Amino acid sequence: MSIVDPRSGAPLTAPQDTSAPSPQAAPSDEQLIIDVDRNNIQQLLEFSMQVPVLLDCWAPWCQPCKVLMPILEKLTREYRGTFILAKLNIEENQEIAAQLGVRSVPDVKLISQGGLVDHFQGALPEKEVREWLARYFPAPEDAPASPEEQAAEALAQGDTATARAIYEQLVQQNPEHYPYQVELARALVVEGRGEEALALLGNLPPEERDAAPARGVRASIEFREEAPSDEELAALAGRDDSEARFKRAMRQIADGDYESGLEGLLEVMRKDRGYGDDAARKTLLRVFDALGAEHPLTVTYRRKLFTLLY
Repeated sequence: MSIVDPRSGAPLTAPQDTSAPSPQAAPSDEQLIIDVDRNNIQQLLEFSMQVPVLLDCWAPWCQPCKVLMPILEKLTREYRGTFILAKLNIEENQEIAAQLGVRSVPDVKLISQGGLVDHFQGALPEKEVREWLARYFPAPEDAPASPEEQAAEALAQGDTATARAIYEQLVQQNPEHYPYQVELARALVVEGRGEEALALLGNLPPEERDAAPARGVRASIEFREEAPSDEELAALAGRDDSEARFKRAMRQIADGDYESGLEGLLEVMRKDRGYGDDAARKTLLRVFDALGAEHPLTVTYRRKLFTLLY
């Protein structure tokens, strides 16, 4: 199917020819990203009969709009013509905005076959916009990693400075998306900046401050304070008694290796249930609380704990 420019009628891509495939130049920004107003809104709706349109309703005074728009433009380029991005300034096109039922901005509408398919409001983070698009379009095979994925990979590789820098930027761009602040606190903890992390968590709204992700970060700070130092671990080398097993498990938990730490705590319980006034079981419960009830490790090890006890 040939895709045409809704403003000029010129083709964006050539008709498909299965007999002799040839490389095509990627559509330009001018073809993929357009401004829409009363002069071309009808052509845009007609164009949606051929290719879906992502309509970004925005306003010059809307700060979240300024955060979301670059994300939409970036993703539109990545998808290379799977859909186009049309930007509607509601201040200059109030009648169209009213007809579309726009009550707050940003308001992003997916239009296909001349009708509304879905929409979302607010400046969603890039990860959530990608997930929303994935409901309707296959992701490009060579799509770059999202900032969240880049930060998680950096943390996994021990590059805490990079992870922290990414989350700092995400927090600046999305100040009301509190999970980013929690992840920034997590990166600060890994860097040994627990007090800064606690201060950041303390400024969250109560419902976010007391939720499982934030509790998990605070617990990781507590576990780091309780965990043995490198020197203490070295002194325990070769020992396989309850104290050594418990302290090694605490260090693993403090380092974020929750599965090994949980397994170590279960082993303490199997061999010496009474150690430290039932310290292993109590610590298991603390880790479950830190991870949250729905975390896979919580589900798995709560079941193992129940089996061991009963």
